[in-house]
Amino acid sequence: MLRYKMKNEYNEYLEFAKSIALYAGEVMLKYFNAKDISKFKGDKSIVTLADTEINSYLIDQVKKTFPTHSVMGEEENFGSSNYVWVCDPVDGTMPYANGLPISTFALTLVIDGVSVVGVAYDPFLERLYHGVKGEGSFSNGERLCVNDVGLSDKRSLGHSVVLPKTHTINRFDLTRVNNALHEKTMLLSFYSTTRTAMAIAEGYCNFSLLPFIGKFNHDVAAVKVIVEEAGGIVRNFNGEEDRMDGNINGAIICNKVVYDEILKILKDNL
Repeated sequence: MLRYKMKNEYNEYLEFAKSIALYAGEVMLKYFNAKDISKFKGDKSIVTLADTEINSYLIDQVKKTFPTHSVMGEEENFGSSNYVWVCDPVDGTMPYANGLPISTFALTLVIDGVSVVGVAYDPFLERLYHGVKGEGSFSNGERLCVNDVGLSDKRSLGHSVVLPKTHTINRFDLTRVNNALHEKTMLLSFYSTTRTAMAIAEGYCNFSLLPFIGKFNHDVAAVKVIVEEAGGIVRNFNGEEDRMDGNINGAIICNKVVYDEILKILKDNL
């Protein structure tokens, strides 16, 4: 079983992750609104020059700094280890490629399947988020805390990704779920799980649903530690913990007030 290090012993990993995040932000801004930066992959998802450049840079830096560690990037992997750097170079590639400034970079150190250090960076707002297991989560040094807003509260605002059934990475038909949620609350969709999750950690939103199964841990790994250290909950669609170095079974990201009700809606409508 993983024995967590005492306070401050993760600082080396955190500072490394922050430095990668700031570099990634520069790359994202460099290519933002540039022409011919994106292409479609085999699963119909989009990849940009920013995605590949950031992913490659991370691998180079891990090789130099932590050669016994491995990397699981959305675009490229390196090595095999129980110390894994899980990376989403540009979370929200679709809006990014279409000139919408709502995308983020996400990086996590996962040890034995558990997210212990996570960072997310929004270069457009210059907000650097981080969370460390057992030590809280922060945005530009300010402590983060989820809200206590319920689903039926007029302040409730949630996020749910909606994709056509024909999309090859869509494993869940959320139509009934979203209809049930719409009866209680407002829904939006940024197509960036990390960006919405940071809004949850900040207390602006109260839940988000990620309806994918399989190799989508890069969407959730950083979110897991940052949101939970802000007092929230991150579980799969069965209400279970997923390892953050392997396949996931969807993700519920939320405050503690709405969790049970959202889980029931999922079980009743999927």
